[in-house]
Amino acid sequence: MLLDARQAGPATAGAHPDRRLRTRWALATAVVGGALLFCAFPPINAWPLAPVGVALLVVAVAGQRMRTAAGIALVFSLVFFGLLVRWLSGNIGLLPWVALSVAESLLLAAMTAPLPLLLRLRGRVPLIALWWTATEAVRSRLPLGGFPWGRLAFSQADSPALGWARVAGAPAVTFVVALVGAAIAGLVLAPPTTRRRLFAAGWCVVALAVSPAIPLPSAAGGSPTAADKTASGNSTSADKTAAGSSTAVLSLVQGNVPRERSLAEQARIQQVTSNHADATLKLAQDIHTGKVPQPDLVLWPENSTDSEPRTDPALSFLIDQSVAAVNRPILVGAILDGPQGQTYNAGLLWDPLNGPGPWYAKRQLVPFGEYIPLRSLFGGLGDLQLIPRNFTPGSQTVIFNTGNIHLSDVICYEIGYDGLVRDGVRAGANLLVEQTNDAAFTRDGSPDETDQQLAMARLRAVEHNRSVAVVSTTGVSAVIRPDGTVAAQTGLWQQQTLTERVPLRTGLTLADRVGAWPEAGALTATVAALAWAALRSRLGRSRKGRRSAAAGSAEAGVQG
Repeated sequence: MLLDARQAGPATAGAHPDRRLRTRWALATAVVGGALLFCAFPPINAWPLAPVGVALLVVAVAGQRMRTAAGIALVFSLVFFGLLVRWLSGNIGLLPWVALSVAESLLLAAMTAPLPLLLRLRGRVPLIALWWTATEAVRSRLPLGGFPWGRLAFSQADSPALGWARVAGAPAVTFVVALVGAAIAGLVLAPPTTRRRLFAAGWCVVALAVSPAIPLPSAAGGSPTAADKTASGNSTSADKTAAGSSTAVLSLVQGNVPRERSLAEQARIQQVTSNHADATLKLAQDIHTGKVPQPDLVLWPENSTDSEPRTDPALSFLIDQSVAAVNRPILVGAILDGPQGQTYNAGLLWDPLNGPGPWYAKRQLVPFGEYIPLRSLFGGLGDLQLIPRNFTPGSQTVIFNTGNIHLSDVICYEIGYDGLVRDGVRAGANLLVEQTNDAAFTRDGSPDETDQQLAMARLRAVEHNRSVAVVSTTGVSAVIRPDGTVAAQTGLWQQQTLTERVPLRTGLTLADRVGAWPEAGALTATVAALAWAALRSRLGRSRKGRRSAAAGSAEAGVQG
C-alpha cells in the first residue's frame, strides 16, 4: 500500500521524501478520516477521534502533487461536512445541505493543496498544527462571514485539552488536537530508520503530554468548588458564595412551538409568544408556591415573539403580563423594526416598571437564512421565497444591566464566532447568554445541530470563565458552569423551564487578553512556511535541471 518515493520513478516526481500512498488508497484513507473526524463531534462525541481524523488526512496527502492533494482533501471534506451538517438535509432541504457541504469542502481542499510542500520541511509536526489552525481562521471568516462549524476545538467539550481555551481560546484547543494528529501522522510517515522513528515517536509523546497540560484551576472555575455547587443549585442563600463570587438566579423559559413539517407551515405559526407567556405564568406559580426560588432574570429564546412587540398590542400585553407575574425583567427574543424599513433579530430587555428597554441586534447574520446574497438571482428559489426581506445586522456589543447581572447576549450561531463572544466579556459582562431558535433544524427529531451548538457554548464558558445560559424555543436549553460542565438542561420539543443559581465571574482570562493574536500568528507562520517550502522546491527543481543539463552536455561530449 505504501510506496517509497525514492523508488517510485518519474510518476512521483516532487513527492514527499519519506512515503506516499497510492491514489486509490489515499482516497480511501480520506474517506475514513473524514468519517472519524465527524464522530468526534456531537451527537457521537468520540472526541479522541479528532486527532486521528487529522492524521489520516495528512497521511493521505503526503507526497502527492498539489492537484492530487486538493482532490483527496475534497473527498475528506465532503465526507466530514456532509455528515456534520446532515441536519440541514432532513429539515431545510437537500439543496442547502449540498451547497454548504460543497462550499466548505472546496475551501478546505484549496487550502490543503499546498500541504505536501509543508510536509517537506523540518519541524513539520508543529507546522501541520499551525496550518490546521490557520485553515480554521480562514473558514470562520470566508466566504460571506465564514462558517465556524467543524472547528476541532468544538469537538473537545469533554476532553482534557479544553483547559487550553482559557489560555488562547478555541485556536489553542484546535492547535493541541492538531498537534497530536500531526505527531501520529509523522510516526506513520517516518522512514523505517531508528533515528527518524524515535524522533517521530518523541513528537507523539510531547503532543499527548501537552494536550491535558492546562487543567482548569478550581479557584478560577474548574472542577466545581463547594461554592459553585451551591451557586448552581436552587438554594436561596445570599448572593455571595463561600469563594466570594457573586451569584444570580436565572430562569430559562423554553416555550416550545408546534413541530410542523415544513418551513411554510412554521411561517404561519402565530402562537410562539403565547407558548412562552404560558410557560412563564406556570413559572410564576412555582415561584409563588416556593417550588423554585425567585429569579433575578428570566430568559426567553430567539424569535420568542413573531413580530415587533413594542408596537403590537397583543404581543405587548402578553409580555407585560409575563413580566408582572414573575416581577422580574425578561430578556425577550424579538423581531424589531428600525428606521427606513430596517428589521433586526434582537434580544430586548423588558422591565416590569419601564417596559421595553435596551436591545441587542444580531451582528453575524445567516446567509440564505436571515438575508439573501444576490437576492435578484436566488430570492425566488424554493424556501428562500419565505424570506421576504433581509435583516439588518447590528453594529455593537450591548451589556444588559439588571441588579448585579451584567450580561452579554449572542444570538444562535454567533456562539461560534470568537470575537463576538469575546467583545461582550471585554465590555464588562459577568454572564453570557445565547438565545437560539432551533425549531427549523430539529423537526426530524435529530439533536445534531442543537448538541453541536451546546458544545460551542461549553467551550465559551471555559474560554471566558463565565457562566453561560443557552435558551432555545424547542431545546436544548441549558445552564453551563464556568468550567464547561452542564448544570441543567432540557430535552427537545418540550415546554420546560430551568431555574438555576449561577456564579457571576469578573476579570479577564489570558484568552480574553490575547484575543485574535493566536490565529493571526498561526496564519502568518503558515503563509511564511509555505512560501519558504515553495521557494525551496523551486530552487531544488532548478538545481536538478542544471545537473541534468550538465550531465547531458558531458554525455554529448563523450559521444563526440
